[in-house]
Amino acid sequence: MADHGNGDSLHIAVFPWLAFGHMLPFLRLSKSLAKRRHRVSFLSTPRNIARLPKLPPDVAPFIEFVPLPLPPVDNLPLDAESTNDLLPDQVQYLKKALDGLQSPFACFLRSTKPDWVIIDFCQHWAPDIAAELNVPCAYFSIFRASTLFIFSDKITRPTSLLTPEEFTKPPESVPFPTTLALRLHEAKGVIWAYRDNASGISDVQRITSVLKASNLVAFRSCFEHESSWLSLFATRFCAGDVVPVGLLPTPADELASHAEVQSSSTATILRWLSEQLPRSVVYVAIGSEATLSAEQERELASGLELSAVPFLWAVRKPSGSGAGGGGGARHHHHGMVIEGWVPQLEILRHNSVGAFLTHCGYSSVIEGLQFGLPLVILPLIVDTGLIARWCVEMKVGEEVARNEADGSFTGDDVAVAIRKVMVEEEGKAFRSNSEKQREVFADTKLHESYVDSFIQRLRSKGD
Repeated sequence: MADHGNGDSLHIAVFPWLAFGHMLPFLRLSKSLAKRRHRVSFLSTPRNIARLPKLPPDVAPFIEFVPLPLPPVDNLPLDAESTNDLLPDQVQYLKKALDGLQSPFACFLRSTKPDWVIIDFCQHWAPDIAAELNVPCAYFSIFRASTLFIFSDKITRPTSLLTPEEFTKPPESVPFPTTLALRLHEAKGVIWAYRDNASGISDVQRITSVLKASNLVAFRSCFEHESSWLSLFATRFCAGDVVPVGLLPTPADELASHAEVQSSSTATILRWLSEQLPRSVVYVAIGSEATLSAEQERELASGLELSAVPFLWAVRKPSGSGAGGGGGARHHHHGMVIEGWVPQLEILRHNSVGAFLTHCGYSSVIEGLQFGLPLVILPLIVDTGLIARWCVEMKVGEEVARNEADGSFTGDDVAVAIRKVMVEEEGKAFRSNSEKQREVFADTKLHESYVDSFIQRLRSKGD
């Protein structure tokens, strides 16, 4: 890699929010830094650290996990250390517990004096602590620049006056054409982020504080997809520099190591897939953070059956782990349901998989397009509606039709979207566009160059 041997190695502390949808991208960035022989201290809680995927041997010597035990907080279960352990309305107490880590965080910085600390949106107090100890602070956003711009744009209005309807059209401050906006039902689910919660501060206030106080803002993004948004964000919201670090796709050598890890459930899945025709299966997964209501789960199941398309449905109960033991397999008329962890990368790259039905979590979209798969789009939480609009802009898939007001959908809606992507004539265009996007999403050299540029920026700020 270009950065090998280029000057002294850096010591970088990373401290993600306590959600696996955040910790795993931070770990991906940490691995990229460690491959270049930079030393990384990964801060999290003991139980979360134990649930992270095992490190590849080439980076393990350069990454140290630093446990910060959570203080007890009323209404937070004793063993709850990530959002996966909680119901949505309990997450506010996890944020309150996180705020109790200010003192151990300061002690860590004081004793180790890293060259940089890279934080998440939630640690609004971290930049001030870092500044007092003369440690530069960067915010690594796992959100796209467009998403963070749209959410931050509304902070200038009194939050008590905000309405969901305001989010259903692109911000007036965006000077270029875009379709990125929330549906009404999505906006109703996002408005809570502007309200104070049990921690005493709103999520958007946390983000705004971090943006204002950080020396640098790094996005999991690239100019190939967000050049205009990255430039616009830099002019509106940042005191420091804005630097994309690339999409951080899983590199080929790690894909090979994934293939070597075979559990009994993995063998069952791959055996079933090998029995299907090429590009005939729709893979269904809604990630580890999103959850379906009982009604939504019934309608999704109905839609899979009505589509008459072979399916592999990974029902991932919130467990947080990026790796680990599998669950049971259930055969249906023309599909299979797997409960527990599944080898998602192995599934996505399998020759029989022809499309990916996804909740449009950013990591999931990156993984799907890394393999050139068209998408069946079913956004469910926070930023996924905006990512869904982006996917529709790229013409890489079909979004499931929803009731605008409450977000409900029927089995027929699911079946129509699946068949458009997998069976009908317009599916050819989706497949072609997804293959074109693969050229960017799977371009390891391109994304490694972004990491190299990021490291050079860290070096220059550290001088």
